[in-house]
Amino acid sequence: MEKSNFVDQIRIFCRSGHGGAGSRHFMRNKFTALGGPDGGDGGRGGHIILRGNRNLWTLLHLRYFKNVLAENGESGSGNNKTGRFGKDIILEVPLGTVARDEETGKQEIEILEDGQEVIWMPGGKGGLGNSHFATPTNQAPEHAQPGLPGEEAWKVLELKVLADVGLVGFPNAGKSTLLSVITAAKPKIADYAFTTITPNLGIVEYRDGKSFCIADLPGIIEGAAEGKGLGHRFLRHIERNPILLFLIPADSDNHRREFDILVNELEQYNSDLMHKQFIIAISKSDLLDQELMDAISSELPKEYPHLFISAVAQKGLIELKDLLWKELNTTRE
Repeated sequence: MEKSNFVDQIRIFCRSGHGGAGSRHFMRNKFTALGGPDGGDGGRGGHIILRGNRNLWTLLHLRYFKNVLAENGESGSGNNKTGRFGKDIILEVPLGTVARDEETGKQEIEILEDGQEVIWMPGGKGGLGNSHFATPTNQAPEHAQPGLPGEEAWKVLELKVLADVGLVGFPNAGKSTLLSVITAAKPKIADYAFTTITPNLGIVEYRDGKSFCIADLPGIIEGAAEGKGLGHRFLRHIERNPILLFLIPADSDNHRREFDILVNELEQYNSDLMHKQFIIAISKSDLLDQELMDAISSELPKEYPHLFISAVAQKGLIELKDLLWKELNTTRE
């Protein structure tokens, strides 16, 4: 696989800061020889925080952060002085990032909004100084609390592309060509399979300044859910798309079978994908006459809308945008 700046999953070791110890101190100055306890509290350990940033679209900037270690809190001191808090570490991530614990696989955080900040791993609480433990019967406590340890674990950050429409199809179905025509995106286009090996995003300009986002996802083949081809590495991105646009080339040997294979692979990966809105587009339809289009229409499932398009000949693209916009607004309602 060629080198790419698109990184959608990283594994890092994280440790939040330990809390500082409370102070066991008694007031001593030239005016007071035997003052009472005045030990300050320890400072909190540094948090590890995730923050959403809409200007990021990949986890590349975190790729070489193998260890993320927050600062420990400082110990308290005399005169009831609290120790300094450990410095927080803020990791900026693209929208659509999911944070998981590697050992349990449990999803812990999901970042969906720009500027959203969530404490991923809180720092340890600072210990209390001995001034907190003075009582009428124990006016000179000799003990203070140690700080609590921070959390540490191997974590996984996983990006699921946020797009309104996901393009689904076999390799060489014409997805990249369609994306390059209806958006300003410039995906790699060539006459061989798997020219797209990372998701490409583009903004479709609609009427009256309206727009929506469309994602060209790497081609799926039969057995992708079991790891064939590019496997399920990129199938996770489809989970974010409310509408899936199935692109089937006009020169396919069996259009219905190709659609059924694609749907089956999605279902094998995640059955919840079956609740999304499906639209079928027959690409390269400049090769077809009306009789062939009627024949293909008759074999496609009736429950999903379909239309014929040609990115090269600019055929049916306005109708495609209209249908996608209509279905998007229906889905959002």
